[in-house]
Amino acid sequence: MKKWTREIEINAPIEQVWKFLDGSVENMQKIMPQVVEQKPVKITEEVVGSVYRQTYREGKRTEEYDIETLEYLNETNEKKLKVGFILAKMFDITALYELNKINDNRTSFTYTVTSRPLKWFLKLLLVFATDKVVVEFLDRVKKVAEAETSGSV
Repeated sequence: MKKWTREIEINAPIEQVWKFLDGSVENMQKIMPQVVEQKPVKITEEVVGSVYRQTYREGKRTEEYDIETLEYLNETNEKKLKVGFILAKMFDITALYELNKINDNRTSFTYTVTSRPLKWFLKLLLVFATDKVVVEFLDRVKKVAEAETSGSV
């Protein structure tokens, strides 16, 4: 299993950042443009255990995944969302999004991803995997949240 964790400070209120992670598909697409749609499969009252079918487009290829909510916290100063899914029947992926309020206009965002190969021969691929995707994602969230906060979107 491989794990990446990165943190970034965003010049936007915590609720502004949270809406991209726990809001409408339209908001999610601003930070995850490859997401084509997301439909509920099973919704639980406590959120944890909810499952969504997400359609994702990478180039000309379209994939569907069932994404399960593994952790959920929505407090005033702290927010957390952890989801898990199987990628292309090859990797068990978890993504953990943690937001902490620094002040009314600043948010700390920590993003942790784990990738566990489901087939022995895929372990070699993870040896060469880098955190590039994680860093790019954090930068995109920061850019979009700050642009919307300043009103330039």
